[in-house]
Amino acid sequence: MKDKEKELKRAAEEADAEDMAEDTETVSDMDAENAPDEEERACDPEEAAESSPEEDADSTAAEEEGSSEEAEEAGNSKPDKKDLRIQELNDRYVRLFAEFDNFRKRTEAEKAGMFTEGEKTVLLKILPLIDNFERALQNVPEDEKDSPFTDGIEKVYRSFMDQMKALGVTAIEAVGSEFDANLHNAVMHVEDEEAGENEVVEEFQKGYMFRDKVLRYSMVKVAN
Repeated sequence: MKDKEKELKRAAEEADAEDMAEDTETVSDMDAENAPDEEERACDPEEAAESSPEEDADSTAAEEEGSSEEAEEAGNSKPDKKDLRIQELNDRYVRLFAEFDNFRKRTEAEKAGMFTEGEKTVLLKILPLIDNFERALQNVPEDEKDSPFTDGIEKVYRSFMDQMKALGVTAIEAVGSEFDANLHNAVMHVEDEEAGENEVVEEFQKGYMFRDKVLRYSMVKVAN
């Protein structure tokens, strides 16, 4: 009995050894079969490297399409209330700034006009004084023209006229010039064959210009 048990045990051990050998051969065969696949996998990175630019291009195109779609969606979407409010306030600011600039310019022009009108008012009140000086000098008797009194009046008159000229006041040429309605005020017409047509032959009251505007029109006699 013991011998049979030993024989059975030996036979079981031999069977197990044969099974293990077969399993080892099967594993080796499977490894041999999978070896080419591993070599192919080793070659795959080169193929992947060669194909990667195309894949990158495809991915870039897809991203661009996605971004363009997002841009279209953003363009088609309604503007935010906050953006509309900002735009409204900006437009209001631009309008207010333009209105204020126009108001500033208009105010400066009005202020300059007020100063000019004020100067004209004062100068018009001075002109009768100049007229009186001129009448006084014209009516000085011949025997008193060289007197110290007459010389003093002439010096005051010349000083007065120098100051008026410095302020921009100049006399309007009248006698001998052609009548100009923009400068002269004709109060009398006379037939004079020696004078030209519409020629000013006499001046009753001298006219003056203040800068580029008429301060007082010349009162004249015109020949027809």
